[in-house]
Amino acid sequence: MSITKPYHRMIRGFKPGNNASYSSWAYIRDKEYARASSHYVRAFLLIQKDLQKIFEYIEPSNESIHAYSYRIHELLMRTCIEIEANFKAILYENNFNTNPKKLNIDIYKKIDTTHHLSSYGVMLPIWNGETRIWKPFEAWKANDPLDWYQNYNASKHDRHENFKRANLETLIMSVSGLLVLISSQFRTEDFSAGSDMVAVSGYDYYDMEPAIGSFFRIKFPDDWADDDLYDFDWQQLKLENDRFSKFNYDAL
Repeated sequence: MSITKPYHRMIRGFKPGNNASYSSWAYIRDKEYARASSHYVRAFLLIQKDLQKIFEYIEPSNESIHAYSYRIHELLMRTCIEIEANFKAILYENNFNTNPKKLNIDIYKKIDTTHHLSSYGVMLPIWNGETRIWKPFEAWKANDPLDWYQNYNASKHDRHENFKRANLETLIMSVSGLLVLISSQFRTEDFSAGSDMVAVSGYDYYDMEPAIGSFFRIKFPDDWADDDLYDFDWQQLKLENDRFSKFNYDAL
């Protein structure tokens, strides 16, 4: 079997055939696919822009990963709040009926099952030193907690005692986490006002694909089981009224 209609806010690997090249991305542009798509992408792009400002004063390198400041702390708070907003959007635009007051990172972990967040890799090309691949959700593969998210929570609830935990490394991990979440919903679509362009492939200076905003690079999951792949012809499916499915998170 395979999945013959895309789920809301969920990209997946795609089976060959069925107009696959077009079908594997075109559904993301459908306004029924996700509510206020550009709203979430814009929030990420603003956070990315503010991270770039921090890099004007702190070099992204191994020597600087423990640097901390009020500006880093502030951006970490915004980033993780945005991460939680994306988690909630994914859950509530599918089938999920848990009381919102009970939402926490353990519930958000359900989304790793559907989006393979733990299989993403992120690269920061301007990193000064040996290339690092950031895998913000990889700990979930071993059922371990996310250190960067714990640092965020600790510094949020007791900034005086945990101020140093809101450091540059925690910030980069959190921004990478937000990028993974955005990419797992919208791939590389930024919903700009311009017309679609035909991409020309060729030699590339960096590994991985350019991510939304063209500041990071990203590696998408390649560990989808055959039954978890999308398999539809969007040229035909887009003509139907009922063209999307809802994943049942209550069953996980």
